[in-house]
Amino acid sequence: MIPASTLRIGSLEMLAALAVVAIVAARPRRDAAELDPFAPMRMRLAIVEGGTPRALETNAPLEIGRADTCTVVLRDPEVSRSHARLEPRQGVVYLRDLGSRNGTFLNGRRITSPIEVREGDEIDVGVTRITVEDLKPWT
Repeated sequence: MIPASTLRIGSLEMLAALAVVAIVAARPRRDAAELDPFAPMRMRLAIVEGGTPRALETNAPLEIGRADTCTVVLRDPEVSRSHARLEPRQGVVYLRDLGSRNGTFLNGRRITSPIEVREGDEIDVGVTRITVEDLKPWT
C-alpha cells in the first residue's frame, strides 16, 4: 500500500503543473494598436475549403480572399475578394479583417481589430477554415 503522504505530494505536484499550464495558456494576446516595423515570418497553414484539405507554406505578410492577387486564393463564395490579412510585426503575426462582408473569426470569435495569431489557432473566413500549424522567423 502507498502511504498517504506520497499521494499528497504527487497530487500537489500535479496541481502545480496544471496551474502553470493554465497561467501560460491564459496569457493575454497582444493587440496591434501600435504595429512595429515589418519583420517577415514563415508560416505553415492547413486549409480546409469545401471539405478538401490542402497545406500551404508561405511568408507573411499574406492576404486571404477570392481575388487572384491574394496569396491564399479561395473559391468560397462567402469570402470577399480581399477578406483578411496576416501581417508580422517583430516576431508576432496579427490577423486583420479587411472590411469583409461576412467577417473574420479567430477560434470562433469575430475579430473587430487586429489580433495576435499563434500556432494552433483556427481562422474562419466564409465556410473555409485555416489552421496555423507553424510560425517562425523568416531567415
